[in-house]
Amino acid sequence: MFRNLISKRAFTSIASRENIIPKKYGGRYTVTLLPGDGVGREITDSVVSIFEAENLPIDWERVELSGLEQEDVHTAVESLKRNKIGLKGIWHTSADHDGHTSWNVALRKELDIYANVAIFKSFKGVDTRIPDVDLVIIRENTEGEYSGLEHESVPGVVESLKIMTAQKTERIARFAFDYAMKYNRKSVTAVHKANIMKLGDGLFRNLVTEIGAKEYPEVGVSSIIVDNASMQAVAKPHQFDVMVAPSMYGTILGNIGAALIGGPGLVPGANYGRDYAVFEPGSRHVGLDIENQNIANPTAMILSATLMLNHLGFRNDAARISKAVHEVIAEGKTTTRDIGGSATTTEFTNAVIAKLKTL
Repeated sequence: MFRNLISKRAFTSIASRENIIPKKYGGRYTVTLLPGDGVGREITDSVVSIFEAENLPIDWERVELSGLEQEDVHTAVESLKRNKIGLKGIWHTSADHDGHTSWNVALRKELDIYANVAIFKSFKGVDTRIPDVDLVIIRENTEGEYSGLEHESVPGVVESLKIMTAQKTERIARFAFDYAMKYNRKSVTAVHKANIMKLGDGLFRNLVTEIGAKEYPEVGVSSIIVDNASMQAVAKPHQFDVMVAPSMYGTILGNIGAALIGGPGLVPGANYGRDYAVFEPGSRHVGLDIENQNIANPTAMILSATLMLNHLGFRNDAARISKAVHEVIAEGKTTTRDIGGSATTTEFTNAVIAKLKTL
C-alpha cells in the first residue's frame, strides 16, 4: 500500500511539472505578461527592465486587460494556453452589486489553476513588530466561498453556495504536503471552520489531516479553526510553517501575513495547476490610489518573477535577483516609502540592477 501511495504521488508530481513547462523556441521562452490594474504596469515594468539588464531568454506576450472595464478574460486565457506560463498583476474587482465577477477568480477557474502559494518572510532592513516571520499560506483557488454561485431566490433573500469537494480537497492537500517536503518545511496546518460548517469544512479538515497522517508521515499535520488561526498568526506566527486553507480563509490570513512582514509590496506568490502556472504578488492589493505615481514597491512582483525563473529552471538567475533585492532593502538607501524610504519605483529598480552588476 505504501509503495502504491509513493507511486501515485510521484506520477502526479512528475506529470504536472512536465505539462507546465513550456516549449523553447530558439532557446527562449515566451511568457504571458498581464500587467493588471493600479500599479501593475509600473511593477511589471520593473521586472521587464531587470530581465533585460540580465539578458534573460524571456520574451513577453503582453495582454492588456482591466477589471475596471466590461471585458472578459478570453484573450488572457488564450495567451496562457499557448505559453503555459504567466506573470500577472492584480485586476480590480468592484464590490458594487452590478459589477462583473472577478477576472482573477475567472482566470484561475477557467485554467484550473488550483493552488495559490503566498510566501511571508521577514526582510532584513524592514522594521516590524515581530521579527523572523517565515510562513507559507497555500489556498485552494477554485471552490469554497469563491465558487461564484449565488442568486436572489426571492426579493431580499440571497443564497450563496459554498462548494467543497473531496477531489479538490485531496488535490490541494497533497500539493501542500508535497510543497512542505520539497522545501524542507516541517508541518502543515489545515485551516477550517468545521465547528460550524460541519459538512463542508469538516470534509476539508478531515481529508487534509488524514492524507497527512497516512501519506506524509515525514511532515507534521494539525488543524485549527480560522478565527483562532487569525489570532495566533498575529500573536505567535512562528508556530506555523505551511498553512493550507479554502480560498476565503487563505485570503484573510494572507492579509495578516502581509502586515506581519511589512506590507503587500513584499509578498511574492504563485498559482499552479496541472497545465499552467501564473506568478503574481501573493497579497492581492491593486494600488489604485497610487497608480502612475512611480512610488509602488515592486519587490513582490520581482520576487514572484524569481519564482517563475526557478520554475523554468533558471535557478542561478533567480537566486542572484533575489539576493540583489534583499541586499538593496537591507542597505536601506534606496527603498520605497511603504517600508520607510523615499525612492521611486524606478530608483529601486535601478538600484537592484546596479546591485546585480556587483554579484
